[in-house]
Amino acid sequence: MPLQNRVDPFGAIHAVPERGLFTGNRGVIHDPDTRKLLKRRWTLPAWIICQCEFQGRKREPMGRNGPGGKAGWTELFFLDEVTALAAGHRPCFFCRRERARDFVGRFGAAFAIETPRVPMLDARLHKERAASAGQAAEIAAADLPGLPDGAMVADGRETYALRAGTALPWSFAGYGAPLGFEAFSGRPLRLLTPATTLAVLGQGYAPVWHSSAGT
Repeated sequence: MPLQNRVDPFGAIHAVPERGLFTGNRGVIHDPDTRKLLKRRWTLPAWIICQCEFQGRKREPMGRNGPGGKAGWTELFFLDEVTALAAGHRPCFFCRRERARDFVGRFGAAFAIETPRVPMLDARLHKERAASAGQAAEIAAADLPGLPDGAMVADGRETYALRAGTALPWSFAGYGAPLGFEAFSGRPLRLLTPATTLAVLGQGYAPVWHSSAGT
């Protein structure tokens, strides 16, 4: 039985077989005895994206991985970095240091912050992400060309990642065939990727895509 630790672009957590390219966390949100989620979906404003493999470290997902046999952080999994960014996570400074520095540097450039700090970034994301703020901005199909590659939008419960002027249908298993933006004409859309992350993408941050997205 799959554990409930797979994250969709809305930031919701599901139990599905597919693991994805990245792990990450929002703090301790599971019971290690039952290996099930608690009611809360985060304990910290810092939601991060981590490598699945790092320095040969081993963990039992949703087990007792903390000091003294405590729960430790709850391992969540994402199809790719594009999905994790849409859900409101950002790169980890421990296992993805260079990527995290790049992300924070571009955050500073986007908002003219001379010395950008991670707490600034986390505070902004916590107010913007759909899974913690509870809302996603409405946009129209005409707005899609102005969004950066790596942005994700929703049409009802269906989600799409934007790349090279097309929209790629998302699933836990990967992306489907690209659609032209005209396919969304007259349909209300919601913008899932937080505004701060969009600004970072607009500054040239290049997220890691699942292989099904093509090259």
